[in-house]
Amino acid sequence: MNNWLSTRPLKNFETVYALLRIITGFFMLLHGWEVLNPTIMADNGKWLTELHFPAPATLAYLGKGAELVSGACLMIGLGTRFAVLPLILTMLLIAFGMGHGKVWYEDQHPFMFVLLGVLFWSGGSGKWSVDAWLEQKNQKL
Repeated sequence: MNNWLSTRPLKNFETVYALLRIITGFFMLLHGWEVLNPTIMADNGKWLTELHFPAPATLAYLGKGAELVSGACLMIGLGTRFAVLPLILTMLLIAFGMGHGKVWYEDQHPFMFVLLGVLFWSGGSGKWSVDAWLEQKNQKL
């Protein structure tokens, strides 16, 4: 019971953190996978055109590409702090540019990815990651 009331993280925090990072990365990878589907990308470009975004096709590919690459890096924990920056920017653009900032009742989904991105940016890759493995390997050299 004392552990639940403590201000310190629980013993399994690193594992829970890794699962959050991996699952978030998987969702982003899944969303970004659309970059490989020309029909979906044409629809995304059309939608951005209707919203009066400049260079809509380019922005669609940049956004989906960021989701794909950031998602893959998050899943394995490679360069997490760098990987989440394009993810945060993309999700902010979706939540506030395309969704007009209605994060309290319509656009929670992209805004939650912003919040998770901030968590992973501040916390890094964590113990269960490629970054941690590489750091450990470099310390032995």
